[in-house]
Amino acid sequence: MHVLTFFNHAGGASKTSSTRDLGYSLAQRGYRVRLIDCDPQGNLSTWMGIPDAPMNRTIHLTAMNDAPLPEPFEVHGLHLTPAALPLAMVEAQLPGVIGGVTHLRNAVRHLEGQYDFVLLDSPPSLGQLSALAAIAADGLVVPVPTNSKGVQGLTAVHEMIATYRKLNTGLHIAFYLPTQFHPGTVHARESLEALRAHVSPLGDPITYRPAVYPDAALSAMPVLKYAPGSPASQEIERATDQLLSALNLEVGRGT
Repeated sequence: MHVLTFFNHAGGASKTSSTRDLGYSLAQRGYRVRLIDCDPQGNLSTWMGIPDAPMNRTIHLTAMNDAPLPEPFEVHGLHLTPAALPLAMVEAQLPGVIGGVTHLRNAVRHLEGQYDFVLLDSPPSLGQLSALAAIAADGLVVPVPTNSKGVQGLTAVHEMIATYRKLNTGLHIAFYLPTQFHPGTVHARESLEALRAHVSPLGDPITYRPAVYPDAALSAMPVLKYAPGSPASQEIERATDQLLSALNLEVGRGT
């Protein structure tokens, strides 16, 4: 079982859409996939068709009481543990819980044998919920916008990972995914080259496509299901291939 958290403290890095779309792509290849939404905004949940989830179906009791994960929702061929706005309470409460930031990791490990991949969507922050999600992972997938802010923001990402390793010594970056790519601009191309020069393993970029991604989200569907065969879906499939390769897994269908 591979446990991956999509992590970047910056908002607008495409963490949520990447979690949704790569998760769906893996499921379509036959892998057993569990998605866990750790962001109180709940965009992953809403974009998968599970808005306004009850708190007892979120990670709340797991985070606070070291309880097992609740029964997931089944949607688009995946299992989903959703999020809800009241989950934001965990940010204030978790520091008072001894060992609280390791509770999600404990619960996820009990899923061994049930799933091939567990993918967690972390909030755009460096708070308790982000720490909870990162420490739960074996590896991090870091979506990076292809602009100067995205490239420069990696310094803070790397610093936080060093901090999280104090509680999860094996934590590492499994894959960098360039996002929000504007191929017609020099700035985006230069940012992509800077990433290629400094980080690895790095996937090919996901292009900024305002006509596809918002519509897929409004339709509560992964892009591969909303626009099969489109250039956007082809990029996602390629990113999935590259992620599997970075994990030293055979590119193709699961078992």
